[in-house]
Amino acid sequence: MTKMWMNKINKYPLIAISRLRMNTDGKGVTTLVAGSGCPLSCAYCINRDILTKPPTMVTPEELYNKVKTDDLYFTATGGGIAFGGGEALLHTEFVRDFRSICGDKWKLTAETSLNIHTDLVRLASEVFDEFIVDIKTLNPDIYKAYTGADGALAYSNLQLLASLADPSRIKVRVPLIPKYNTSDDQNTTVSALKKIGIGNFDLFTYVTR
Repeated sequence: MTKMWMNKINKYPLIAISRLRMNTDGKGVTTLVAGSGCPLSCAYCINRDILTKPPTMVTPEELYNKVKTDDLYFTATGGGIAFGGGEALLHTEFVRDFRSICGDKWKLTAETSLNIHTDLVRLASEVFDEFIVDIKTLNPDIYKAYTGADGALAYSNLQLLASLADPSRIKVRVPLIPKYNTSDDQNTTVSALKKIGIGNFDLFTYVTR
């Protein structure tokens, strides 16, 4: 596939690697691999600084060699690699090729807004083991004000993902965002997502400077 929304080259725009993470990206010891590129412009983005750094372009083999040092931790604890950044699913084809090298012994997790082309969601459902979806809110006005984007695509893609992957593989983040939403909005969003089969939520409050 060579459409404009795909990462056309078989390299990953690596901006950071964070090793030996526990209880942050799902079960077990994980390594966060952060890549550049994001469709959103969130008001309180905590990664804005690193997303502006020049990335290092790496092949699947080169990335594997950078992270394989923690293979024992991954296999012993059921952990693996969490792809984030940035929008992980922009690089789904790369992760598919990375999977062909690391095999099924590592859990691969995507941190995603799902505000991406639908075809990437279909492919990702076959590539990643788990998804951490930053849905934020189902209120279109709040979503637009906070992210600068339309939330309808993200919600539609979440419905699609829940139909393609076991919902137990999906955790949805629904934050309380100061100056943007309320706890009532949080509850409304959670109630609506439960109706499409989502049962795993991360509810928290953004800490702003």
